[in-house]
Amino acid sequence: MSVKSKFYEPRCQKAVKALIKNGFNAIYVPTKEEAVKRALELVPPNATVGVGGSVTVRELGIVDELQARGHVVFDHHLGKTDEERDRIRKAQLTCDVFFSSTNALTLDGKLVNIDGTGNRVASMIFGPGHVVLIVGANKITDDLEQAMLRAKQVASPMNCIRLNRNTPCVTTGYCTDCGSEDRICRVTTIIEYRPTLTNFTVIVVGEEIGY
Repeated sequence: MSVKSKFYEPRCQKAVKALIKNGFNAIYVPTKEEAVKRALELVPPNATVGVGGSVTVRELGIVDELQARGHVVFDHHLGKTDEERDRIRKAQLTCDVFFSSTNALTLDGKLVNIDGTGNRVASMIFGPGHVVLIVGANKITDDLEQAMLRAKQVASPMNCIRLNRNTPCVTTGYCTDCGSEDRICRVTTIIEYRPTLTNFTVIVVGEEIGY
């Protein structure tokens, strides 16, 4: 077992126990390969699947796997026009299974996310038949304060770079709470307990994935 694996495993296990205490279905897996296997097991035959703006899900190749299995996949990244992307985002709200990740996961089981459009966090909270989040160990923080810092100072700048946004953080590497039209920090959510009417599974992975 590598140094990183030995470091991450107890943190992942602690976060999983806290998530379960907070009403979520939660499991720990040591590898990305196991995460993909467990995630795909949660998708029934013929289910429609939504995919939020998640680097994690795409890094794992889950979209390709779902398409190869014949599922209808609502992935707005595949939309060719603004109208088509908008239609796909709305379809994610009522899909059978919604896949995404989180910007930060605290050791006491809270999920922190920052969105620009809000479709990703909206689908996490209510609508899909089953929400499945896949979370790399690099996203685990000690507490809520650190989770907010991670979302603002790590995830958001990296996503702005990925999306070619014209924001100060693209050049500075840190958030300045800008007023840019390209700002993606517009909606912040903290999910403290499983939303009452949402079937919700969190797969915590003992490896680094996503931003």
